[in-house]
This record gives sequence, structure tokens and C-alpha cells, in this order.
Amino acid sequence: MKRLSAFCASLGLFLMANPMTALAAEQEGGASASSVPLWMCIPFAGLLLCIAILPLVKAEWWEEHQPHAVALWSILFIIPFAMRYSAGTALETVLECLVNDYLTFIILLFGLFCVAGNITMSGDLAGSPRVNVGLLALGTLLSSWIGTTGASMLMIRPVVKMNAWRKKKRHIIIFFIFLVSNIGGCLTPIGDPPLLMGFMRGVPFFWSLHLAPILFFNMLVLLTIFYFIDKRAYRQDIASGLKPDISKPGTEVKLRGAHNLIFLVMIVAAVILSGTLPSMPQFQDAAGNVLGITIYKSVKLTFPAMIEIAIILLAALLSFKTTNEKIRTQNHFTWGAIQEVAILFIGIFITMQPALALLKTMGPNLGITEPYQMFWATGLLSSFLDNTPTYLVFLTTAGTLGFTSGILTTVGTISVKILTAISCGAVFMGANTYIGNAPNFMVKSISDENGVNMPSFFGYLLWSFGILVPVFALDMLLFFL
Repeated sequence: MKRLSAFCASLGLFLMANPMTALAAEQEGGASASSVPLWMCIPFAGLLLCIAILPLVKAEWWEEHQPHAVALWSILFIIPFAMRYSAGTALETVLECLVNDYLTFIILLFGLFCVAGNITMSGDLAGSPRVNVGLLALGTLLSSWIGTTGASMLMIRPVVKMNAWRKKKRHIIIFFIFLVSNIGGCLTPIGDPPLLMGFMRGVPFFWSLHLAPILFFNMLVLLTIFYFIDKRAYRQDIASGLKPDISKPGTEVKLRGAHNLIFLVMIVAAVILSGTLPSMPQFQDAAGNVLGITIYKSVKLTFPAMIEIAIILLAALLSFKTTNEKIRTQNHFTWGAIQEVAILFIGIFITMQPALALLKTMGPNLGITEPYQMFWATGLLSSFLDNTPTYLVFLTTAGTLGFTSGILTTVGTISVKILTAISCGAVFMGANTYIGNAPNFMVKSISDENGVNMPSFFGYLLWSFGILVPVFALDMLLFFL
């Protein structure tokens, strides 16, 4: 623990002592890199504070003016950046972010949101502690095979519906975010984008199955905690006179719109293709660069990305064309959740660019060499930044440490324990905040729309720090020291 305390202290001191520069986009001609001062991270911090505070103090205003707030903080980043580096560099930076990161991100969310919204589950199962544990366990295991976003969108409505009769139920959705939307995605590159990026850089596809003992340990601990919390809440609901609305005794469950599982498979296949096609010679030029359509300077929409987008949009279209509208009505389907995520995350993606640049520059200089250090550094930063570039920064850092045995990747040989720590940190700790992983906010928005009184940004932090951080500390003691 002394080593951990020393590491945390040194990390904090380094961050405070290095407010000066970070690597940004290269200037025209590519001769040298520009410096990005720390103060350019203020718009990112400002947007996060708006997301955290305004729903508490000005809820109605925030609902109406979210696009304006996002636009304001984005402009407050873009204009100073343009004044410092030129309008062309600013345009290139923003387009690079939107085309290569945000576009595929929001299309994937949109596709999964549409397809999952056309699947409904009905029957005689009512939300009890045992049923809820089973649902969370199922969703957690599904996450690695259809992605955390896919599993979240598929399972959230059945979970909400089966617990609609209950009053005390926010904890159910919180643990859903912990397990289904985050921790469950660690076993395959399909599960979470950071692992897909690792696969694209040489990590074997099924290597992530080595994380199974850590996943099952976390499932055991968290589901046990959840069971006792839910059991107490369930008894309180029953004592207050609430009863589940069950037409007859039994456990009959009906799945309507099941043909949409085909479209879900299409989307998963599109994600897999996005990770495999760029390495194929057919999609590369003579220099090894991925082919695509140049939009502006170095900004390029690649052909693999276009194929992924086309497949996902086709799946969403077919889902709507082939599914009875009554199913969406039963699911209380609206566009509110995806609209909110699309608006907020475009601002997050744009304004976090300086923070990512700082991380890229400072990461190799932090002196992080031990597995437990990689676990916490990757995880804590992934709680607030996009976990994919965070993973790549520390993966690249690990590749420079000079390991002679381990996993051979395109960035160097990385020890199994280090790679395990980076992977777990990036995937697991996205659960620490609402913005740590895209499905988190989607699940919150859908739950809010369906009458679940979800905690605020800071309220959720109390849950995650009170429950997840001790579990992650156990992970460190058992697996990373």
C-alpha cells in the first residue's frame, strides 16, 4: 500500500508540476509539433461540470439548452486553438476527431439503439433479487460477445420492465452499468473498443479470455453485494404494499421481435470487420496507409469505416422496416436518449482533444512501469477520457519498457501481467462515471425516461467510489501486485 500511495502522490505532483505543454497536431509541413497549454483543457472541464451540476440546479433549463452549452464550450476550445495554431490546424483537428472517432461511435450507438428498441420481452418474471441477479449475470456474459453497448441496449428495457412495479430500484440500474455496460466487456475485442484497438495492434483475438478469472471474481463480489442490497429494497417494497403485476403464476417469458437478433449480429460483424479490414492489403496503399476518401488534409474517412457505417445503418433500417410498431410502443421507445447522448458526446469528443494530447505526451514520462500502476493510471483516466486512446497511450508506453517475453504486438513486446492490467483498467473503470463509457449515459437516459429516478452525476460517483473502488483495490491485491 505504501508503494501505491507513493505512486498516486507522484502522479498527482507530476500532473501539477507539468502544466506547460503537450503534443498537438503537427503544423503544416509536418516539421515540428506544436505545444498545447494546459489551460486549453478548461472547456473540457467546463462541459463536464455542466453535465454534473446543471441537472441538479437548473434541470429544466439544462434539458432545453444542452445543445447551446455544448456549442459554447466547443467554440471556447476551437477559437483559442485556431488563434494559436491557425484556422486550418483547428479545422483539421476537429474534423479528425469527428470523422475518425465520433462518427463511427454515434453510428454504432444509433444502430444498437434502434435494433434493441425493436426487441421486447414479456411474461411472468417479476423483478426479485434472484431474477435480477440472473438478468445482470446474463447481461454481463453477453457483453463480451455483442459488446457492452449491444448488451446494454438489449437488456436494459427488460430489466426496467420487470422491475417497473418496484419503488426502490435505482440500485438495479447502477449495478447494471457496473457489470453489463462495463466490466462484462473484457473477454473479447468485440466487448469494448480498447480491446479491439489492441487486437488491431497484434494482441491475439482470444487472448482476452485470460481475463476470465478477474471477470468472474468481480462478478461474484458485485453480484453478492447487489443481492443483499436488492433483497433489503425488495422487502421494503413488499412491506409497503407493492406487488408485481403478474397475470398468473409461473415463469413464462415471451420474446417478440426476435428476428432483430439477426440485425444485431450484422452490427457485431461490422465492428469485427472495422478491426480486421484495415490490415488487409486490399485496403492499403503502397505505403501501408489505409485507403479512403480524403476530406481535408490528413483527415480521411477510410473504406473500412464506410463499410462498417453502411452495414450498421442497413441493419437499423431493416429492423424498423420488419418490426411491428406495437413492439416499440411496448418498449416506450423514443429518440430522447440517443439524441441526448449524440449532443453531449460531440462536445466531449471535441473539447477533450487537449487532454488526450497531454496524456499522449506525458504518459511515457510518468514512470509507470508496474502492473498495479498501469491498472490505476489507465483506469482512472478512462473514467473521464475516451478509454480507447487512453488504452493506446499506455499500451505504447508498455511497449517501450523492453520486455523480452510476453505478447508480441506492433508497439513492442508486452508482459502478460502489464497487458492484463492495462486491459482491465480501461474496461473496468469506465464504470466510475456516467461519461466513462458510452452505454452508461444511454442506460441512464433510458431509465430516466421509464420512471427510474437515477442519481445525479455526483450521486453516481458516491456509488462507484463506495462499491467499485474497494473491488478494484481487491483486484490490485490479487492480480496486479
